[in-house]
Amino acid sequence: MKYLVCASFGSLFLLLQSCNNQTARISDPDEVVVEVNPSHFLTNGGDFTIETVACTLSDGTKTKCYKITTRGLATDHAMGPWCPETISDGPDKSGKWIKDGELVDADGDFLKNLATIYDDPTWIMYDENGNIKRSETKEDCMKLAGATLLDEFTNHCIECLPSYISEMSKTYLLPVKPVRLVEPTTLGGGGPPPGGERPSGPPPSGPPPGGRGGGPASRGIAFNGVVFDAPAPLSLILSGYTIAPFDDAGGHINMDAGYHYHAATGATKEIEQPDGHAPMIGYAMDGFGLYARLNTAGEEPTDLDDCRGHYDDVRGYHYHVDAAGKNNFIGCFSGATVR
Repeated sequence: MKYLVCASFGSLFLLLQSCNNQTARISDPDEVVVEVNPSHFLTNGGDFTIETVACTLSDGTKTKCYKITTRGLATDHAMGPWCPETISDGPDKSGKWIKDGELVDADGDFLKNLATIYDDPTWIMYDENGNIKRSETKEDCMKLAGATLLDEFTNHCIECLPSYISEMSKTYLLPVKPVRLVEPTTLGGGGPPPGGERPSGPPPSGPPPGGRGGGPASRGIAFNGVVFDAPAPLSLILSGYTIAPFDDAGGHINMDAGYHYHAATGATKEIEQPDGHAPMIGYAMDGFGLYARLNTAGEEPTDLDDCRGHYDDVRGYHYHVDAAGKNNFIGCFSGATVR
């Protein structure tokens, strides 16, 4: 049996439904709701396709979704570099890392001085000739799948190349018309943002403990088909005396997720807004728009909710991603995601 309760607050109606795992959602006839626009995506034939399918959302809504199938390799910017080859290599031959909430160059000098940076003499990521110890093959990356820590990769810079995942295919579902919930959905996957310091004691082995939370692990998807992912498990990575740099676009590769972003740096396709609002960079997994953190004046909105979202009459409800060094994009899902 289903019960319908409506409470009126001016023009706002809260539609409350129970049974069949349905949850409360916001229904305001005066509120702008912007649907997902598939033409924004950089589809390219068989490698990146979008089709409309029937789906059920987390609040029980039966609706239509866009089924996005992609290899998840960026076509609008270069991928890499990640690990420098020697301690002499500068930022142009190296990736980025997160330290103290900032995105920093993970160049040769940074990796040379890890013992000082992390106040731990165990860090020595180079040999007697100044060559950085790195993962070198697809087989190496396969061993590291599932966030596995192995002694053979202690004091190694971890990088996996696009050629390793050329046959990988990923599928994502976005509701065509987002449904805003009264109570936001918690996020799944990843470690706590910002994190980043190596815990004391011996490094653990195997995958990280704990569950994935209530919502999808991926936070959203860029217009190039690459996902904005859950926070990187920085503490776990560092506990194995490893570094897994991001490229200048904030992305890196593993054999589980493929190429994915942990920071939004402005390297991907952006859709400028005529009113000076921050540019659009993709969609969250609940179908609401994802926008850059700052507007054209360099200002961040001051009225963001806990999910890093707010409403205006042009874009409807939408999110602004967190700063690049925060290892985070949004705080929760304000909308219903696909079951």
